[in-house]
Amino acid sequence: MLKNGFIILFLLFFSSLPLYSQEEEKAISLDALLKEALQNNPRLQAFRLQTIADSLKIPQAGALPDPMLSLNILNLPLDNYVFDQEPMSGKQFAVKQSFPFFGKLGLKERIARENARVTRANYNELEAQLFRNIKLLYYDLYYIDEAITTTQKNFSLITEFVNIAEKKYSVGKGLQQDVLKAQVELSKMNERLITLKQKREQLEANLNKLLNRPIRQAVAKTEKPLLPVKIYDWKNLEQSAVKQRALLNAWRLRIEQRKAQSALAKKSYLPDFSVFMAYTQRDVLQSGMGGVDFLSGGITFNLPLYFGRKQAKQVQEKQIAQRQAEAAYRNIQNQVNAALDNTLTAMDKNTKLLDLYSTGIIPQAAQSLQSAMIGYQTDKVDFLTLINNQKTLFNFELEYSRILSAYQKNLAELEYVTGTRIQ
Repeated sequence: MLKNGFIILFLLFFSSLPLYSQEEEKAISLDALLKEALQNNPRLQAFRLQTIADSLKIPQAGALPDPMLSLNILNLPLDNYVFDQEPMSGKQFAVKQSFPFFGKLGLKERIARENARVTRANYNELEAQLFRNIKLLYYDLYYIDEAITTTQKNFSLITEFVNIAEKKYSVGKGLQQDVLKAQVELSKMNERLITLKQKREQLEANLNKLLNRPIRQAVAKTEKPLLPVKIYDWKNLEQSAVKQRALLNAWRLRIEQRKAQSALAKKSYLPDFSVFMAYTQRDVLQSGMGGVDFLSGGITFNLPLYFGRKQAKQVQEKQIAQRQAEAAYRNIQNQVNAALDNTLTAMDKNTKLLDLYSTGIIPQAAQSLQSAMIGYQTDKVDFLTLINNQKTLFNFELEYSRILSAYQKNLAELEYVTGTRIQ
Protein backbone atom coordinates (compact mmCIF):
# COMPACT_ATOMS: atom_id res chain seq x y z
CA MET A 1 0.00 0.00 0.00
CA LEU A 2 2.91 2.33 0.79
CA LYS A 3 4.39 1.55 -2.62
CA ASN A 4 1.10 2.46 -4.27
CA GLY A 5 1.04 5.68 -2.28
CA PHE A 6 4.49 6.62 -3.60
CA ILE A 7 3.27 5.92 -7.14
CA ILE A 8 0.28 8.19 -6.61
CA LEU A 9 2.50 10.99 -5.29
CA PHE A 10 4.82 10.54 -8.24
CA LEU A 11 1.94 10.72 -10.69
CA LEU A 12 0.43 13.75 -8.99
CA PHE A 13 3.79 15.51 -9.17
CA PHE A 14 4.25 14.56 -12.81
CA SER A 15 0.76 15.66 -13.80
CA SER A 16 1.32 19.07 -12.18
CA LEU A 17 4.44 19.86 -14.16
CA PRO A 18 4.25 23.26 -15.91
CA LEU A 19 3.32 23.44 -19.54
CA TYR A 20 6.69 24.91 -20.45
CA SER A 21 9.79 22.80 -20.86
CA GLN A 22 12.55 23.19 -18.30
CA GLU A 23 15.28 21.88 -20.59
CA GLU A 24 18.61 23.64 -20.63
CA GLU A 25 18.48 24.13 -24.41
CA LYS A 26 18.98 27.81 -25.13
CA ALA A 27 15.90 29.33 -26.71
CA ILE A 28 16.15 31.69 -29.67
CA SER A 29 14.61 35.11 -29.22
CA LEU A 30 12.22 36.67 -31.68
CA ASP A 31 14.25 39.89 -31.77
CA ALA A 32 17.34 37.97 -32.88
CA LEU A 33 15.41 36.43 -35.78
CA LEU A 34 14.06 39.83 -36.84
CA LYS A 35 17.55 41.34 -36.87
CA GLU A 36 18.83 38.41 -38.91
CA ALA A 37 15.99 38.78 -41.41
CA LEU A 38 16.63 42.50 -41.74
CA GLN A 39 20.21 41.79 -42.78
CA ASN A 40 19.81 38.63 -44.83
CA ASN A 41 16.40 38.48 -46.51
CA PRO A 42 17.16 38.71 -50.26
CA ARG A 43 13.83 40.28 -51.26
CA LEU A 44 14.31 42.99 -48.66
CA GLN A 45 17.85 43.57 -49.91
CA ALA A 46 16.53 43.97 -53.45
CA PHE A 47 14.02 46.61 -52.35
CA ARG A 48 16.69 48.37 -50.32
CA LEU A 49 18.83 48.68 -53.45
CA GLN A 50 15.80 49.90 -55.40
CA THR A 51 15.33 52.76 -52.94
CA ILE A 52 18.93 53.83 -53.57
CA ALA A 53 18.47 53.60 -57.34
CA ASP A 54 15.27 55.68 -57.27
CA SER A 55 16.89 58.35 -55.09
CA LEU A 56 19.59 58.73 -57.75
CA LYS A 57 16.90 59.55 -60.32
CA ILE A 58 15.99 62.81 -58.54
CA PRO A 59 18.93 64.98 -59.72
CA GLN A 60 18.62 63.43 -63.18
CA ALA A 61 15.00 64.55 -63.49
CA GLY A 62 15.87 68.15 -62.61
CA ALA A 63 18.82 68.43 -64.98
CA LEU A 64 18.75 70.30 -68.26
CA PRO A 65 18.96 68.34 -71.53
CA ASP A 66 22.51 67.87 -72.76
CA PRO A 67 23.69 70.72 -75.02
CA MET A 68 24.19 69.94 -78.68
CA LEU A 69 27.54 70.65 -80.38
CA SER A 70 27.78 70.69 -84.17
CA LEU A 71 30.72 71.13 -86.58
CA ASN A 72 29.57 72.21 -90.02
CA ILE A 73 31.03 72.94 -93.45
CA LEU A 74 29.11 75.72 -95.22
CA ASN A 75 28.70 76.34 -98.96
CA LEU A 76 31.74 74.35 -100.13
CA PRO A 77 31.94 74.39 -103.98
CA LEU A 78 31.81 70.95 -105.56
CA ASP A 79 34.15 71.72 -108.44
CA ASN A 80 37.31 72.07 -106.36
CA TYR A 81 36.30 71.78 -102.68
CA VAL A 82 38.24 74.88 -101.56
CA PHE A 83 37.20 77.45 -98.96
CA ASP A 84 38.77 80.54 -100.62
CA GLN A 85 36.74 80.62 -103.83
CA GLU A 86 33.20 81.57 -102.72
CA PRO A 87 32.47 84.35 -100.20
CA MET A 88 29.88 82.24 -98.31
CA SER A 89 32.12 79.18 -97.79
CA GLY A 90 33.28 78.58 -94.26
CA LYS A 91 33.81 76.28 -91.33
CA GLN A 92 31.20 76.55 -88.58
CA PHE A 93 31.17 75.69 -84.87
CA ALA A 94 27.69 75.74 -83.23
CA VAL A 95 26.27 75.08 -79.74
CA LYS A 96 22.58 74.53 -78.97
CA GLN A 97 20.89 74.26 -75.53
CA SER A 98 17.25 73.32 -74.99
CA PHE A 99 15.25 74.70 -72.04
CA PRO A 100 11.91 73.34 -70.82
CA PHE A 101 9.44 76.09 -70.01
CA PHE A 102 9.89 77.64 -66.57
CA GLY A 103 8.71 75.33 -63.78
CA LYS A 104 8.73 72.07 -65.76
CA LEU A 105 12.11 70.87 -64.47
CA GLY A 106 11.07 71.58 -60.88
CA LEU A 107 7.92 69.50 -61.34
CA LYS A 108 9.87 66.65 -62.92
CA GLU A 109 12.26 66.65 -59.98
CA ARG A 110 9.32 66.71 -57.57
CA ILE A 111 7.76 63.71 -59.35
CA ALA A 112 11.04 61.79 -59.11
CA ARG A 113 11.38 62.72 -55.43
CA GLU A 114 7.85 61.50 -54.66
CA ASN A 115 8.59 58.31 -56.57
CA ALA A 116 11.67 57.70 -54.42
CA ARG A 117 9.60 58.29 -51.30
CA VAL A 118 6.98 55.82 -52.57
CA THR A 119 9.72 53.25 -53.07
CA ARG A 120 10.98 53.87 -49.53
CA ALA A 121 7.45 53.46 -48.16
CA ASN A 122 7.05 50.22 -50.14
CA TYR A 123 10.32 49.03 -48.63
CA ASN A 124 9.01 49.81 -45.14
CA GLU A 125 5.79 47.93 -45.93
CA LEU A 126 7.77 44.92 -47.16
CA GLU A 127 9.88 45.02 -44.00
CA ALA A 128 6.71 45.08 -41.89
CA GLN A 129 5.31 42.14 -43.87
CA LEU A 130 8.54 40.20 -43.38
CA PHE A 131 8.52 40.86 -39.63
CA ARG A 132 4.84 39.87 -39.42
CA ASN A 133 5.48 36.60 -41.28
CA ILE A 134 8.45 35.74 -39.08
CA LYS A 135 6.41 36.41 -35.94
CA LEU A 136 3.59 34.19 -37.21
CA LEU A 137 6.04 31.37 -37.90
CA TYR A 138 7.76 31.93 -34.55
CA TYR A 139 4.52 31.56 -32.60
CA ASP A 140 3.49 28.57 -34.70
CA LEU A 141 6.82 27.06 -33.66
CA TYR A 142 6.09 28.00 -30.06
CA TYR A 143 2.80 26.09 -30.18
CA ILE A 144 4.49 23.05 -31.73
CA ASP A 145 7.23 23.14 -29.07
CA GLU A 146 4.63 23.32 -26.31
CA ALA A 147 2.59 20.55 -27.92
CA ILE A 148 5.69 18.33 -28.09
CA THR A 149 6.54 19.07 -24.45
CA THR A 150 2.97 18.41 -23.32
CA THR A 151 2.74 15.23 -25.38
CA GLN A 152 6.02 13.93 -23.97
CA LYS A 153 4.81 14.70 -20.46
CA ASN A 154 1.59 12.82 -21.05
CA PHE A 155 3.48 9.96 -22.67
CA SER A 156 5.39 9.52 -19.41
CA LEU A 157 2.17 9.80 -17.45
CA ILE A 158 0.42 7.10 -19.50
CA THR A 159 3.52 4.93 -19.18
CA GLU A 160 2.96 5.06 -15.43
CA PHE A 161 -0.69 4.23 -16.01
CA VAL A 162 0.43 1.13 -17.88
CA ASN A 163 2.66 0.14 -14.96
CA ILE A 164 -0.19 0.60 -12.49
CA ALA A 165 -2.62 -1.32 -14.70
CA GLU A 166 -0.14 -4.17 -15.12
CA LYS A 167 0.48 -4.37 -11.38
CA LYS A 168 -3.24 -4.44 -10.63
CA TYR A 169 -3.79 -7.06 -13.28
CA SER A 170 -0.93 -9.20 -11.94
CA VAL A 171 -2.56 -9.37 -8.49
CA GLY A 172 -6.00 -10.04 -9.92
CA LYS A 173 -7.44 -6.57 -9.20
CA GLY A 174 -7.36 -5.20 -12.73
CA LEU A 175 -8.42 -6.09 -16.22
CA GLN A 176 -6.23 -6.94 -19.16
CA GLN A 177 -8.26 -4.55 -21.31
CA ASP A 178 -7.06 -1.71 -19.07
CA VAL A 179 -3.46 -2.56 -19.96
CA LEU A 180 -4.32 -2.74 -23.65
CA LYS A 181 -6.21 0.53 -23.50
CA ALA A 182 -3.21 2.27 -21.96
CA GLN A 183 -0.89 0.82 -24.60
CA VAL A 184 -3.20 2.09 -27.34
CA GLU A 185 -3.01 5.56 -25.80
CA LEU A 186 0.80 5.32 -25.82
CA SER A 187 0.74 4.49 -29.52
CA LYS A 188 -1.50 7.50 -30.15
CA MET A 189 0.97 9.71 -28.30
CA ASN A 190 3.81 8.35 -30.43
CA GLU A 191 1.83 9.06 -33.56
CA ARG A 192 1.13 12.60 -32.38
CA LEU A 193 4.82 13.20 -31.63
CA ILE A 194 5.79 12.06 -35.13
CA THR A 195 3.24 14.42 -36.67
CA LEU A 196 4.31 17.33 -34.49
CA LYS A 197 7.98 16.87 -35.30
CA GLN A 198 7.21 16.71 -39.01
CA LYS A 199 5.18 19.92 -38.71
CA ARG A 200 8.07 21.58 -36.89
CA GLU A 201 10.45 20.68 -39.72
CA GLN A 202 8.07 22.33 -42.18
CA LEU A 203 7.92 25.49 -40.08
CA GLU A 204 11.71 25.49 -39.76
CA ALA A 205 12.04 25.32 -43.54
CA ASN A 206 9.63 28.23 -44.03
CA LEU A 207 11.45 30.31 -41.43
CA ASN A 208 14.87 29.48 -42.89
CA LYS A 209 13.65 30.61 -46.31
CA LEU A 210 12.79 34.05 -44.93
CA LEU A 211 16.14 34.24 -43.11
CA ASN A 212 18.10 33.11 -46.18
CA ARG A 213 19.46 30.14 -44.25
CA PRO A 214 19.99 26.57 -45.48
CA ILE A 215 16.48 25.12 -45.68
CA ARG A 216 17.17 22.15 -43.42
CA GLN A 217 19.03 24.11 -40.73
CA ALA A 218 17.66 23.36 -37.27
CA VAL A 219 15.91 26.15 -35.36
CA ALA A 220 16.25 26.31 -31.59
CA LYS A 221 13.29 26.23 -29.22
CA THR A 222 11.22 29.35 -28.90
CA GLU A 223 10.92 31.55 -25.85
CA LYS A 224 7.85 31.63 -23.64
CA PRO A 225 5.71 34.62 -24.67
CA LEU A 226 4.25 37.07 -22.21
CA LEU A 227 0.64 36.80 -21.19
CA PRO A 228 -1.74 39.58 -22.30
CA VAL A 229 -1.95 42.37 -19.76
CA LYS A 230 -3.04 45.44 -21.74
CA ILE A 231 -6.34 46.63 -23.16
CA TYR A 232 -5.95 48.42 -26.48
CA ASP A 233 -7.95 51.47 -27.50
CA TRP A 234 -9.43 51.16 -30.99
CA LYS A 235 -9.44 54.90 -31.70
CA ASN A 236 -5.79 55.39 -30.80
CA LEU A 237 -4.78 52.38 -32.87
CA GLU A 238 -6.78 53.66 -35.84
CA GLN A 239 -4.93 56.97 -35.65
CA SER A 240 -1.62 55.12 -35.39
CA ALA A 241 -2.47 53.12 -38.51
CA VAL A 242 -3.21 56.29 -40.49
CA LYS A 243 0.06 57.91 -39.40
CA GLN A 244 2.41 54.95 -39.23
CA ARG A 245 1.24 52.26 -41.68
CA ALA A 246 3.71 52.24 -44.55
CA LEU A 247 1.12 51.08 -47.08
CA LEU A 248 -1.12 54.09 -46.40
CA ASN A 249 1.89 56.38 -46.46
CA ALA A 250 2.89 54.98 -49.86
CA TRP A 251 -0.53 55.77 -51.30
CA ARG A 252 -0.54 59.28 -49.85
CA LEU A 253 2.79 59.83 -51.58
CA ARG A 254 1.38 58.41 -54.81
CA ILE A 255 -1.40 60.98 -54.61
CA GLU A 256 1.16 63.77 -54.24
CA GLN A 257 3.07 62.34 -57.17
CA ARG A 258 -0.09 62.28 -59.30
CA LYS A 259 -0.80 65.91 -58.37
CA ALA A 260 2.65 66.89 -59.58
CA GLN A 261 2.09 64.91 -62.78
CA SER A 262 -1.20 66.77 -63.34
CA ALA A 263 0.55 70.11 -62.83
CA LEU A 264 3.26 69.11 -65.29
CA ALA A 265 0.65 68.05 -67.83
CA LYS A 266 -0.99 71.49 -67.60
CA LYS A 267 2.38 73.10 -68.31
CA SER A 268 2.63 71.07 -71.52
CA TYR A 269 0.51 73.81 -73.15
CA LEU A 270 3.51 76.12 -72.70
CA PRO A 271 6.26 75.87 -75.33
CA ASP A 272 9.78 74.69 -74.65
CA PHE A 273 12.57 76.61 -76.37
CA SER A 274 16.14 76.19 -77.57
CA VAL A 275 18.95 78.73 -77.83
CA PHE A 276 21.78 78.31 -80.30
CA MET A 277 25.00 80.16 -81.03
CA ALA A 278 27.24 79.56 -84.06
CA TYR A 279 30.65 80.85 -85.13
CA THR A 280 31.66 80.61 -88.81
CA GLN A 281 35.28 80.98 -89.85
CA ARG A 282 35.93 82.18 -93.48
CA ASP A 283 39.19 82.16 -95.45
CA VAL A 284 40.45 85.17 -97.43
CA LEU A 285 39.32 84.70 -101.02
CA GLN A 286 41.69 84.11 -103.90
CA SER A 287 40.79 87.58 -105.11
CA GLY A 288 42.07 89.01 -101.84
CA MET A 289 38.65 90.03 -100.60
CA GLY A 290 36.48 88.70 -97.81
CA GLY A 291 37.77 86.57 -94.91
CA VAL A 292 35.52 88.14 -92.29
CA ASP A 293 34.12 85.57 -89.80
CA PHE A 294 30.40 85.28 -88.96
CA LEU A 295 28.65 85.01 -85.59
CA SER A 296 25.08 83.65 -85.64
CA GLY A 297 22.50 83.02 -82.92
CA GLY A 298 18.82 82.43 -82.40
CA ILE A 299 16.01 80.90 -80.37
CA THR A 300 13.41 78.29 -81.40
CA PHE A 301 10.09 77.30 -79.84
CA ASN A 302 7.92 74.26 -80.24
CA LEU A 303 4.31 75.15 -81.05
CA PRO A 304 1.61 73.04 -79.29
CA LEU A 305 -0.82 73.41 -82.19
CA TYR A 306 -2.48 70.02 -81.62
CA PHE A 307 -3.32 70.62 -77.98
CA GLY A 308 -6.89 69.37 -78.45
CA ARG A 309 -5.71 65.85 -79.29
CA LYS A 310 -2.51 65.82 -77.24
CA GLN A 311 -2.02 68.19 -74.29
CA ALA A 312 -5.71 68.37 -73.31
CA LYS A 313 -5.99 64.58 -73.26
CA GLN A 314 -2.79 64.30 -71.28
CA VAL A 315 -4.19 66.65 -68.63
CA GLN A 316 -7.39 64.61 -68.44
CA GLU A 317 -5.38 61.40 -68.14
CA LYS A 318 -3.28 62.69 -65.23
CA GLN A 319 -6.34 64.07 -63.42
CA ILE A 320 -8.11 60.73 -63.71
CA ALA A 321 -4.97 58.97 -62.44
CA GLN A 322 -4.97 61.32 -59.44
CA ARG A 323 -8.61 60.54 -58.64
CA GLN A 324 -7.87 56.82 -59.05
CA ALA A 325 -5.06 57.06 -56.49
CA GLU A 326 -7.32 58.93 -54.06
CA ALA A 327 -10.04 56.25 -54.42
CA ALA A 328 -7.46 53.48 -53.95
CA TYR A 329 -6.20 55.19 -50.79
CA ARG A 330 -9.72 55.32 -49.32
CA ASN A 331 -10.27 51.67 -50.18
CA ILE A 332 -7.02 50.58 -48.55
CA GLN A 333 -7.80 52.71 -45.49
CA ASN A 334 -11.14 50.89 -45.16
CA GLN A 335 -9.35 47.55 -45.47
CA VAL A 336 -6.87 48.57 -42.78
CA ASN A 337 -9.69 49.64 -40.43
CA ALA A 338 -11.53 46.35 -41.04
CA ALA A 339 -8.38 44.34 -40.39
CA LEU A 340 -7.79 46.36 -37.21
CA ASP A 341 -11.31 45.69 -35.97
CA ASN A 342 -11.08 41.95 -36.75
CA THR A 343 -7.71 41.68 -35.02
CA LEU A 344 -8.89 43.46 -31.88
CA THR A 345 -11.99 41.24 -31.75
CA ALA A 346 -9.85 38.12 -32.00
CA MET A 347 -7.46 39.43 -29.34
CA ASP A 348 -10.32 40.16 -26.97
CA LYS A 349 -11.70 36.65 -27.44
CA ASN A 350 -8.32 34.99 -26.94
CA THR A 351 -7.56 37.12 -23.86
CA LYS A 352 -10.79 35.96 -22.22
CA LEU A 353 -10.16 32.33 -23.20
CA LEU A 354 -6.64 32.41 -21.76
CA ASP A 355 -7.99 33.68 -18.46
CA LEU A 356 -10.75 31.05 -18.50
CA TYR A 357 -8.37 28.19 -19.20
CA SER A 358 -5.68 29.26 -16.73
CA THR A 359 -7.99 30.05 -13.82
CA GLY A 360 -10.84 27.62 -14.39
CA ILE A 361 -10.75 24.88 -16.99
CA ILE A 362 -7.20 23.54 -16.59
CA PRO A 363 -7.11 23.61 -12.75
CA GLN A 364 -10.50 21.88 -12.67
CA ALA A 365 -9.39 19.25 -15.19
CA ALA A 366 -6.19 18.67 -13.18
CA GLN A 367 -8.22 18.17 -9.99
CA SER A 368 -10.52 15.79 -11.84
CA LEU A 369 -7.55 13.74 -13.04
CA GLN A 370 -6.02 13.74 -9.58
CA SER A 371 -9.29 12.48 -8.12
CA ALA A 372 -9.57 9.81 -10.82
CA MET A 373 -6.04 8.54 -10.11
CA ILE A 374 -6.80 8.23 -6.41
CA GLY A 375 -10.12 6.57 -7.19
CA TYR A 376 -8.49 4.08 -9.53
CA GLN A 377 -5.96 3.11 -6.88
CA THR A 378 -8.81 2.37 -4.48
CA ASP A 379 -10.97 0.62 -7.10
CA LYS A 380 -13.62 3.32 -7.00
CA VAL A 381 -12.99 4.50 -10.57
CA ASP A 382 -12.50 2.33 -13.62
CA PHE A 383 -9.52 2.67 -15.90
CA LEU A 384 -11.54 4.14 -18.77
CA THR A 385 -12.58 7.06 -16.57
CA LEU A 386 -8.94 7.61 -15.60
CA ILE A 387 -7.82 7.66 -19.23
CA ASN A 388 -10.65 9.97 -20.27
CA ASN A 389 -9.75 12.43 -17.51
CA GLN A 390 -6.13 12.35 -18.56
CA LYS A 391 -7.06 12.93 -22.23
CA THR A 392 -9.30 15.82 -21.23
CA LEU A 393 -6.52 17.57 -19.33
CA PHE A 394 -4.09 16.87 -22.13
CA ASN A 395 -6.41 18.44 -24.72
CA PHE A 396 -7.04 21.47 -22.50
CA GLU A 397 -3.30 22.02 -22.08
CA LEU A 398 -2.81 21.85 -25.83
CA GLU A 399 -5.70 24.24 -26.40
CA TYR A 400 -4.25 26.70 -23.90
CA SER A 401 -0.93 26.70 -25.77
CA ARG A 402 -2.76 27.12 -29.08
CA ILE A 403 -4.75 30.10 -27.76
CA LEU A 404 -1.63 31.74 -26.35
CA SER A 405 0.06 31.25 -29.72
CA ALA A 406 -3.01 32.68 -31.48
CA TYR A 407 -2.99 35.71 -29.19
CA GLN A 408 0.66 36.43 -29.96
CA LYS A 409 -0.10 36.08 -33.68
CA ASN A 410 -2.99 38.54 -33.22
CA LEU A 411 -0.52 40.93 -31.61
CA ALA A 412 1.88 40.52 -34.53
CA GLU A 413 -0.98 41.26 -36.92
CA LEU A 414 -1.95 44.31 -34.85
CA GLU A 415 1.59 45.67 -35.06
CA TYR A 416 1.58 45.11 -38.81
CA VAL A 417 -1.81 46.74 -39.36
CA THR A 418 -0.98 49.82 -37.27
CA GLY A 419 2.66 50.11 -38.30
CA THR A 420 3.77 50.46 -34.68
CA ARG A 421 5.59 48.33 -32.13
CA ILE A 422 3.08 47.51 -29.39
CA GLN A 423 4.45 46.63 -25.98
